[in-house]
Amino acid sequence: MEPVWDPDGTRVRPRWNPCDTQVEPIMSLPFLPGNSFNPAVGKNKFHKSHHFDVSNDVSMLVGHEKPGIGGELLRGQKLKAKNSNYPRGEGSNLPAWVAFDRQVLCFDAFFQEAVYEKREEQYRVRNCKIYFYLEDDSIQVIEPRAKNSGVPQGTLIRRHRVSKPPPCDDEYYTVEDFNINKEINLYSKVFKITNCDEFTRNFLKKLGVRIQESTTGPNDPYSNYRKAMDESMQPLRPYEKHDTLKQFLDHDRHVLRFYCYWDDTEAMFGDPREMVLHYFLADDTIEIREVIPANSGRDAAPMFLRRGKLPKNVEALKQPGKVTDRTTGASPTEFYNDSDLTLGAVVNVWGRKYLLVDCDDFTKEYYKTKYGMEEFPTIQYKQNPMGGPSKEWPPYNGWGSEEDSLCSCMGLLPKPPRRDFIKFMEKDRRGLDSNVLRFLARMDTTKPIDMDRRFIISYFLSDDTILVFEPPVRNSGIIGGKFLERTRIKQPAQPLYSTSMSEYYLAQDLYVGAHFEKANVEAIVNRVRQSVGNKPDDVRSFFMRNDSGGTGIIQSSDDGVDARKLVAIAQEQLRKRNYEGFAKLIESFQQADKEKSGCLDAEVIRNVFQAHHVPLPDDICRAIMCLAVVENGKVMYQGLVDQLNWRDCPVAPMQYQPITSDESWSGNKPGTVVSRIQYQPLLDDIFGKQTNN
Repeated sequence: MEPVWDPDGTRVRPRWNPCDTQVEPIMSLPFLPGNSFNPAVGKNKFHKSHHFDVSNDVSMLVGHEKPGIGGELLRGQKLKAKNSNYPRGEGSNLPAWVAFDRQVLCFDAFFQEAVYEKREEQYRVRNCKIYFYLEDDSIQVIEPRAKNSGVPQGTLIRRHRVSKPPPCDDEYYTVEDFNINKEINLYSKVFKITNCDEFTRNFLKKLGVRIQESTTGPNDPYSNYRKAMDESMQPLRPYEKHDTLKQFLDHDRHVLRFYCYWDDTEAMFGDPREMVLHYFLADDTIEIREVIPANSGRDAAPMFLRRGKLPKNVEALKQPGKVTDRTTGASPTEFYNDSDLTLGAVVNVWGRKYLLVDCDDFTKEYYKTKYGMEEFPTIQYKQNPMGGPSKEWPPYNGWGSEEDSLCSCMGLLPKPPRRDFIKFMEKDRRGLDSNVLRFLARMDTTKPIDMDRRFIISYFLSDDTILVFEPPVRNSGIIGGKFLERTRIKQPAQPLYSTSMSEYYLAQDLYVGAHFEKANVEAIVNRVRQSVGNKPDDVRSFFMRNDSGGTGIIQSSDDGVDARKLVAIAQEQLRKRNYEGFAKLIESFQQADKEKSGCLDAEVIRNVFQAHHVPLPDDICRAIMCLAVVENGKVMYQGLVDQLNWRDCPVAPMQYQPITSDESWSGNKPGTVVSRIQYQPLLDDIFGKQTNN
């Protein structure tokens, strides 16, 4: 009941509001002159709200909820709360959407739904959850999903503000409208609240709401009927659960490998067959693969026995569903496990007898750790363990490397020898790691000149090659530098032409105190001694006839480099570069020749060549100067320049000639040419020192 006021401020009669639940008491003073009060006393606001407006050329009332003059309510007007009213507490004054952010009231409720044209049920009880969001007074209704319910479930009412049913459809549900055992109408569906959670109960108590006792919703008869039907369809024997997750996590990717043998010679066209049995520890399954030798005539099947559990005893095939992985009460089937697989055991693979003869290292370590087994004897199962005669390769003929010659004997289409690429990638130089072993060595000799010589032996781990370098020493009379090219070196005391591969020096052969022989000189001397052992006088007389001066040194039969070819090559180089500064070379040589002898040292001539930028390689310059050397070791510069002058003294250019036979390609030609031979020590080593009677 709300009071109604006259324009002069006096209350005349109450007016009933159907949405109002309380009656306001009326003043007891008589309505007589002098007993009424002026409502305008003490007011300072007299503004007037805008109530009328024109919309679509039609004058209409638009201020239904706007107050009158000075903010006073009009006759019969009552302001309705648009949102929930929460009591103000101590602390900061925050808005509701900040103070109650992510705070939700949860209620358990149900509603009854009629079912038509169905004999099994006439109505259905549907349980749901009602969520009231405190920050904006929005409501959300969710029904939990049930298995095979046949009705759409999930979100029944999405989150939004829900208005009350008529005649109060201009208002929205607030927190005061929710309580246990209270019914709320949401879009013509009546929900009865039966329970709430602990947070909701405490929140409503703080608002001063008296919480009623929780109740349980009615049972759904059709759900009980379906539950009884499902229970009647369960099998009579129970299920036994085998938890294999721990076994899978502990032994995933752990496989035992056994090499087995199947003797199938008793069958027609049968022969012995080799198999590989894999036992998977993760699930106790077995698979078998066949080892098919080359040219056996069998198809290369990827699997002989598909992965699965292998029964010990072969029984008749049972009907589908009679025996499953979790059936109890029936006779259990025994399967092979890891304790049944040992070397020498016979495994029954669906009627085939397999003999386990060997296993890999992981399998041996597994049985040693789990069962304490120490010995794993290999079972000999082949009738002829030695096999056929070993293949013998022809002896090495001296052409190319031994590996290359062996590859040409292995097939009709020769293939190059395959390098150990993995070893090369692992042991090759990588950053600051050179992977090169270096040793300081000396020559094992009694000669005073060679006793003080030092060498650096470098062993390359990537390809097992050896490089010997001699550091140059000043005023030693020995030219230092590279003593031995990088190559593989054979070990001594090996036949030169053999059917087996030669043994080379490896990393374990080089250590401090080891003897490293670059060339097997002793074997060469022994071979020469065997060849000419019965003709010592003829050999000595031959050397003496060629030594006319009796110096004990004879010249080599090698003619050296052809001088004409060398001059032609040098002139061709200068002609291509269009070099014509020969007159300036003569002037520089004459200026350097203080004695006017026409000869200069080779080093002076090389410096003059470098100063005038003569386009000739250093090795050709040295060879040309050797042709113009006089007795005292100096070079005649006039003759040298005349040989190089392609303008005044041209030489016919060399014609291209195809190489038919070159000894340097055979690998037997030495790197350095011996010009003189001291034959007396050689004869003493072969025949012994000659004594004068």
